[in-house]
Amino acid sequence: MGKFPVPDKTLFICTGSKCAKRGGKDMYKAAKRFAKYSGQDIEVIRIECTDRCDWAPVCTLSPGNIWLKEYAEKDVIKLLMED
Repeated sequence: MGKFPVPDKTLFICTGSKCAKRGGKDMYKAAKRFAKYSGQDIEVIRIECTDRCDWAPVCTLSPGNIWLKEYAEKDVIKLLMED
């Protein structure tokens, strides 16, 4: 089996119906742009549902198993900028 590249950080953003309506879809687009131009090794993955709709929008960052709920875009970008 061959090896494949593993990013330093992976951001999973819920874009299910409630999260999308509350900013998840826009956050996905903003995070993709940030990852592309940040110079960091970040992968942004869109997921359909985390089953945490009461706290929408929801995202999680690995490593660290960090979860954000009812976030603003600046909160996510700030988290991605940390080392």
